[in-house]
Amino acid sequence: METRKLRVALAGNANVGKSVIFNQLTGLHQHIGNWPGKTVEKAEGTLRFDGYIIDVIDLPGIYSLSTYSLEELISREYIAVEQPDVIVNIIDASTLERNLFFTLQLMELEPRMVVALNMMDVARDKGIYIDAEKLSKLLGVPVVPTIATRGIGLTELMHKVIETAEKGEAVKPPVYGPEVEARIKTLMELLEDVETPYPRRWIAIKLLEGDEEVERIVYRLKPELRGEVERLRREIEEIHGHDAPSVIASERYAIASRIAVEVITLKSPRRRIGERLEELTVHPLWGYVIMILVVLAIFYGVFSLGDYLSQLIEAGFGSLRGLYVTHLGSGPLAELLWSGVIEGIAAGVTIALPYIIPFYIALSLLEDSGYLARIAYLMDSAMHKIGLHGKGFIPLILGFGCNVPAMLSCRIMETERERILCAFAASLIPCAARGVVIMGLVSRYIGFQWALTLYALDLLIIFALGRVAFRVIPGEPLGLIMEMPPYRWPTARVTLSKTWFKLRDFILKAFPIMVLGNFVIYLSAIMGWLPIVVDALRPVTVWWLGLPLETGVTLIFGLLRKELALVMLASLFGTSDFSAVMTPIQMYVYSLVVMVYVPCIATIAVLVREFGLKRALIITLIEIGFALLLGGIAYRLLLGVLTH
Repeated sequence: METRKLRVALAGNANVGKSVIFNQLTGLHQHIGNWPGKTVEKAEGTLRFDGYIIDVIDLPGIYSLSTYSLEELISREYIAVEQPDVIVNIIDASTLERNLFFTLQLMELEPRMVVALNMMDVARDKGIYIDAEKLSKLLGVPVVPTIATRGIGLTELMHKVIETAEKGEAVKPPVYGPEVEARIKTLMELLEDVETPYPRRWIAIKLLEGDEEVERIVYRLKPELRGEVERLRREIEEIHGHDAPSVIASERYAIASRIAVEVITLKSPRRRIGERLEELTVHPLWGYVIMILVVLAIFYGVFSLGDYLSQLIEAGFGSLRGLYVTHLGSGPLAELLWSGVIEGIAAGVTIALPYIIPFYIALSLLEDSGYLARIAYLMDSAMHKIGLHGKGFIPLILGFGCNVPAMLSCRIMETERERILCAFAASLIPCAARGVVIMGLVSRYIGFQWALTLYALDLLIIFALGRVAFRVIPGEPLGLIMEMPPYRWPTARVTLSKTWFKLRDFILKAFPIMVLGNFVIYLSAIMGWLPIVVDALRPVTVWWLGLPLETGVTLIFGLLRKELALVMLASLFGTSDFSAVMTPIQMYVYSLVVMVYVPCIATIAVLVREFGLKRALIITLIEIGFALLLGGIAYRLLLGVLTH
């Protein structure tokens, strides 16, 4: 029997269980990448079912098909232009009416569609009972009740997907009020000779809504339509007393509300244990107390476990180094292979992986449990000061453990602009490696209170530079619009799957850049180029920063890993008693520069991976330049204060 292929796209709001269904269907047969030319994550997977090889694409979780965000534009282009065989619209049964608003927008694109009525158990706990058959009849599409976390209904869902694909019948779009329908039909007639990949009815609706992307496409092909569209919009506004986009949105909400009323039966809800927890975690006082405790627990857990794993792995590489020298010797070629290549891999394994693994597990648990949304809600107001919303707080906190997972977690931000702002702010957070320098120099030789001033100063720098970047980077900030998902138990399978696929993606994409960077720096050292560079840096290190000349080498090698800066400093000075070779001012200034300038080559690799070479270079150069500027100013201020 010939194996047939299908392409299926999962579409729905955020927090409806879309990723759970994706993982349940595809298991280990999936990979994570980016949409072509975009920084938005793309998850694809495959499964074999009933004689079909089914490619599953997990579209971004969105609330509309407008062009307010990159995710919305990607989703509608994929549905309309790529035209997958079937769209599976995943709905949270416990918030049916709100989810149906997006369902109606999907139907306007006239795809072949199946609805997965997910979280039926959560709905029942709330006393909500839905007649799936009646819902299917009213929408005109197959509706399958599911409980994705337990795998219930997924087999029937895939049967319906295949049945819908074989029939090949597109869904009928919803019909709105007569005043709106008349204008839609008028526009459809005028659009008859306009060729686009989108359905004509959908184009007409979007023109009435004032969708900028659709206007750009249509008016380029038929500019004379602009006046007619504006006239039809005015007619709708005169009839209803509101602008046309609001009128059309109201039409959708009215249909969604009517359908929800007809299919829902309400009964007394079960008493849920999590109700009190939900109240506490968004409380104006206790919500912040709980959030601080949770964040500290994550910070301590990721840092402690990462530090422990890092030491174990480092010790392992130390033993491996002994075996390497024993069997291959310590000649120039053997040293080149070890220091130029293997140490690059070791840097990634000992710095990145020990922190990335617990970070991904923690982030997955926060997401799947529903608590991440509560943190975002509580921190929304504060984060708006630097042009971000509440979810941007998560990468900043995780940056204290390691900047690499902090960079990767910026993917939770909705737009490319917000991801760049978040990554820029997160890269300034003093990670554990930079903490080694701060504690090893400032706290040990000057005093713990002086080390705390560095951390306080760093927070001020993040706020100040964040405000500048917010003003400089073009675009408008988005508000935090999200549903508060119910609390639920994360599943081990989904948590481990998410962790593995993101980890694999990091290893494949970031490690090669790290190894190459390490090789270039080591090659520069053995070729004798580094001393030339260090001497060339004399005006910066000695004259501007007031540091010993040798620190130039350590600042360069600090790009590999920040702890290496301190280790090399001891090696160059021939002593680990830094108080004998550096003044307190020099220790403070050196630690300040190390803290502010770009974290390490692993972070740069992730910046390149996530945002491209140009943006990574801009962020790197800004942070290096600012660190040197700030270091010189701090040196002169401290010198002036202490000498007077």
